[in-house]
Amino acid sequence: MALLIKGGTVLDPGRFHGRADVLIENGLIAAVIRMEGQARRQPSPASGELVVLEATGKLVLPGFVDLHVHFREPGFEYKETIESGATAAVAGGFTTVCCMPNTKPVNDSQSVTEFILDRARAAGMANVYPIGAITKGSEGVELAEIGELRAAGCVAISDDGKPVTNSAVMRRAMEYARAFDCPVVDHCEDTALVDGGCMNEGVVSTELGLPGIPDAAEEVMVARNIMLAELTGARLHLPHVSTEGSVRLVREAKQRGIAVTAEACPHHFTLTEEAVRGYDTHAKMNPPLRTWNDVQAIKGGLKDGTIDIIATDHAPHAAHEKQLEFVDAPFGIIGLETAFPLTMALVEEGVLSLEQAIAKLTVEPARVFGLRKGTLAPGADADLTIVDPNEAWEVDSGRSYSKSRNTPFAGWKVKGRVRATIVGGRVVWTA
Repeated sequence: MALLIKGGTVLDPGRFHGRADVLIENGLIAAVIRMEGQARRQPSPASGELVVLEATGKLVLPGFVDLHVHFREPGFEYKETIESGATAAVAGGFTTVCCMPNTKPVNDSQSVTEFILDRARAAGMANVYPIGAITKGSEGVELAEIGELRAAGCVAISDDGKPVTNSAVMRRAMEYARAFDCPVVDHCEDTALVDGGCMNEGVVSTELGLPGIPDAAEEVMVARNIMLAELTGARLHLPHVSTEGSVRLVREAKQRGIAVTAEACPHHFTLTEEAVRGYDTHAKMNPPLRTWNDVQAIKGGLKDGTIDIIATDHAPHAAHEKQLEFVDAPFGIIGLETAFPLTMALVEEGVLSLEQAIAKLTVEPARVFGLRKGTLAPGADADLTIVDPNEAWEVDSGRSYSKSRNTPFAGWKVKGRVRATIVGGRVVWTA
């Protein structure tokens, strides 16, 4: 059976933008049939049977790719499972996601990697790629078997949530990772400088009486990792960049030719520390929400390419955990189902063109981790997202497909909605 997505506006960043039909056969893109001002004759696929999906008035895009999610399984299934997380992903237009290893047990072995892949196949929703741990148990002491993890299917290594504070260990990790052409992702945080902080250090934290986290806690580790990447030649990816200083460090590193890429999260280019007033734990994340100047710097970094991609850092937590006192509540928010409209707000604001915005959700993250995703080129996997860029809707956390509800955007009125998601040629979600 073949699938024809008919009458939409196809946007394949760097390749094509215009009215076209997309023909899918055997789970692959068979052709993008340009309209060129007039309707084209309906194709006759080799398989005979043809199902038509009407997309008039919609954008037809490569499926979104998220390099930074937490699906919690194994070990914390009450927060999220691979199935619920993958369902939230496709509801948000993400056809491919990369899972951080801070599960229980930590994904530091072939067996855990294979478990995640098996659970993802059983779910049958988004493509799920595991990220393996840098160190055993993510304890920062002894390197995990990086080659084994890579061979088992891990697309990168990270101790996300726990920075590798020992620089000698990180150097060795980068040297091994280079040998296996494996990106290294480090949660940039000097834990001694954090020292119990729970929000951005500044005027607002002082007024609220909450311990703060200074910009330098992130920037010190960003600088160290960049220097180690320069020393080793490893591919370094910096997640959830949140400060003006970090953006500047990445920009300078790229100008010097260091193999560094960076991501920004929608919450970090949408909200400031002011969201913490009222002690709303849904605004508690790590790195924390920063200042207006930091937000503008992140937008500037996205605009000029210093920040390569947009990722969600989807981090579900149960309601009873987020109902604790602000200092005691866990860091993190969900983000898969709100990422697209929050990214579209950058287009409305003039920060990014539509093509730039879509590239940062598709072809660019695929490039950063070397994934064969994020494109509608003939022969590519038929992973697509169909969206209405103009549809307005209200974020209702109670209707999220995630098992958790911890979002600061509940009740927000946003624009840009995912209408259908196709993975491997199968329509797995429709609005």
